[in-house]
Amino acid sequence: MVSRDILPILPNRIRELLTELPGEIFNQIEEIRLRQGQPLLLGLTKNDTMVTALGQPTSVPEFGYTVTEQDVMRTVQLVSSSSVYAFEEEIKNGFITIRGGHRVGISGKTIVEKGRVKTIKYITGLNVRVAREVIGSADRVMPFMIDPVFKEVQHTLVISPPRCGKTTLLRDIIRQLSTGIPKLDFKGCSVGVVDERSEIAGCFKGLPQKDVGIRTDVLDGCPKAEGMMMLIRAMGPQVVATDEIGRVEDAAALEEALNAGIKVLTTAHGADRDEISQRPVFKYIIEQGVFERLVILGRSRGVGTIEDILDFQSGKSLMR
Repeated sequence: MVSRDILPILPNRIRELLTELPGEIFNQIEEIRLRQGQPLLLGLTKNDTMVTALGQPTSVPEFGYTVTEQDVMRTVQLVSSSSVYAFEEEIKNGFITIRGGHRVGISGKTIVEKGRVKTIKYITGLNVRVAREVIGSADRVMPFMIDPVFKEVQHTLVISPPRCGKTTLLRDIIRQLSTGIPKLDFKGCSVGVVDERSEIAGCFKGLPQKDVGIRTDVLDGCPKAEGMMMLIRAMGPQVVATDEIGRVEDAAALEEALNAGIKVLTTAHGADRDEISQRPVFKYIIEQGVFERLVILGRSRGVGTIEDILDFQSGKSLMR
């Protein structure tokens, strides 16, 4: 749902169109896509829709309100006005995080210097992604993540295809591990989060905008491998959590965490155990016996459906 943090960064005209929408549409908005010269497009819970100049949903492109250059540039001005420095730094990554943990993706002409993106100019496309926080979304997972006898956290990997709620689930797992779970007699533990793309904690000026628990330290905008080592050395976490590992250096950092006796919690794109096992990085991790639990998400009953929870090494379902 679009919150009070998002409407102020939109031009008056688009703000008016959104507030004219029927409530059942407005409350489903997950993305607001502004592409110069194209219809205003909204990503909803199960589909998408365009918006007419009268603020009504439509599936006909010709009836949709056409986003202008002024709309795009005014949005950029509103986003960057809160922190010009943050905008200049974050634009290199192709997005900027705003208050509330919401993210504005940016497309246009990139300026590359020494093989790295320096900035993006001639911005022609914006994607405002609504940060979803679902308190309690990990309730079904937690009993499988906490050893019932020793109350130890199990090394866990969460996988799913894109846009199935991995980060939302990960955030709530972190929150529960950090704050504690009375019904499991788990008192809580210190959690270090490396939030490379500002999606887990949704930090704004370094402060988490989402509830990640009372014993959680966050490194925002930091590369995963480097961030994990920084947390291990400086903050003494009992659990290290990060999103979407996939590089060799990420695997090496996970191994360092294991060697330090730290529990690992992370996510990856993938539909099942066999698929991720084919990737070189995960093949190595699996051979090392890193993970103990595999949580598989999907959309069979809507976004964030917990399709299965497996014992990682045996591949056996723990839910059946």
